[in-house]
Amino acid sequence: MWQAYVNALQNLWFRDPREQSLYINDMAVRIRAGMLLAIPLYMGLTLYDAIYFPVWLVDGNTSVDTYEMDWEGRIIYQVEAVRRTYDWTFQTWVLWYALFEMIAGMSKYLSRLSPTILIASLLAARQPVVWKPLVPKRFAWTLGSSFIIVCLIFFNPEVFAGWVNSLTGQTLLPTHYNYMPFWIPTTLVWICIAFMWMEAILGFCMGCKIHALLVKVRILKEECETCNNIDWDEIARRHQAKQAAEQQAAKNAADKPST
Repeated sequence: MWQAYVNALQNLWFRDPREQSLYINDMAVRIRAGMLLAIPLYMGLTLYDAIYFPVWLVDGNTSVDTYEMDWEGRIIYQVEAVRRTYDWTFQTWVLWYALFEMIAGMSKYLSRLSPTILIASLLAARQPVVWKPLVPKRFAWTLGSSFIIVCLIFFNPEVFAGWVNSLTGQTLLPTHYNYMPFWIPTTLVWICIAFMWMEAILGFCMGCKIHALLVKVRILKEECETCNNIDWDEIARRHQAKQAAEQQAAKNAADKPST
C-alpha cells in the first residue's frame, strides 16, 4: 500500500525518469487536468464580467428627474455615474502560475516544482496505471502555453506594447488602449475549458490528436504512439528502393531486343 505512494514521491507520474523516451501515468494527467480546469473557468467568469456587465456604475440616490421624455416615451433622468475600472493584477498572477504549470509538465526536472503534479501523482498512486508517451503531451501543453501567453498580453497590453516598442525602437503598438479584441481571449478560454474537460472527464487529449495528425502529414517527425511510431527514414528508404527497382525494370525492358 505505502510502496505505491513512495514510488509516486520518487518518480512522480513518470514510469522511470531515467528512460530516454519518457512515459507518464495518464491517470495522473487526467487528475491534474481536472484540478487546473479551475483556472480557465475563473478566467472565463472574469471575461464575462468585463464584457457583458455594465461599464458604468450609477448611484441611484443621485438621479434627478429632468421632466423630459425620449422619443419612446421614457422619462429622462440626470444621474452621477462612474466608469468601471479593472485591475487585472490577480488574474495576471493566476495566468503566470498556469504558464508555469504548463512548462513544468514538459520537464522531468521542473515537474518536481509543480504542486499539482505531486498531488495528482499521489492521488493516482493506487489507481490502474495507463502509461502514455510524454512527447504528445508536451505538444498539448505547448498549445496551452501559447493560449496563456495571448491572455497575458490581453490583460497587460501596455506592458507588452512597451516591450515591443522598446525592442523595435518604433511605436508599433499603442499603450493607451487595449488593441486586442475581446473575442480572442474569450475564444481561447472556451477552447481551454473544452480541451481540459475532455482530458479530465473523457480521457481524450485533443492536443495529442493534433500532434498525431501533424506527424502523419510529416510536419513533425517525432515518436507518436497513435501513429504507431512511424519511421519516416525507413519509409524514405523503401520509397527509394521502389523507385530504383522501377527504373531498373524500365531499363531492362528497353535493353531487351525486340523480335
